[in-house]
Amino acid sequence: MKVVLQRAKNASVVVENEVVGKIDDGYVALIGVTHDDQEADIDYLVNKTANLRIFEDENGKMNLSLKDVSGGVLSISQFTLYGDTRKGRRPNFMQAAKPDQALSLYQQFNEKLRAEGIHVETGQFGEMMDVSFTNVGPVTIILDSEDAKKK
Repeated sequence: MKVVLQRAKNASVVVENEVVGKIDDGYVALIGVTHDDQEADIDYLVNKTANLRIFEDENGKMNLSLKDVSGGVLSISQFTLYGDTRKGRRPNFMQAAKPDQALSLYQQFNEKLRAEGIHVETGQFGEMMDVSFTNVGPVTIILDSEDAKKK
């Protein structure tokens, strides 16, 4: 499972000209799911998302977590994170999980973040979405649950 965290303000997602999710400050989180992802992958990434210290403290140092700043998450399902571009000019998405599996794990990720006390807004799974936000910093961090297995 992969998560791309972008520190953001004024983030929203629109589907068919309707705002379906919006946060003021926090993360835009792009969530990619692959075939062998399980609950342990979700748990690792929820912990990292909630506790990673990439918000600035009073001294301008990245020392605060999403929890510390009471930030929200605009969570967007993003199968293209598993696009393989090694051959040819068109990405291969064979490593992305099938929609049923991906939806279930995506929803579990969001629910576990909520259980951590984090306000989570979402896009609509499988729909064409327009995501707008200001990337603050800019700060963008890529998390991969495979990293937990390399310890």
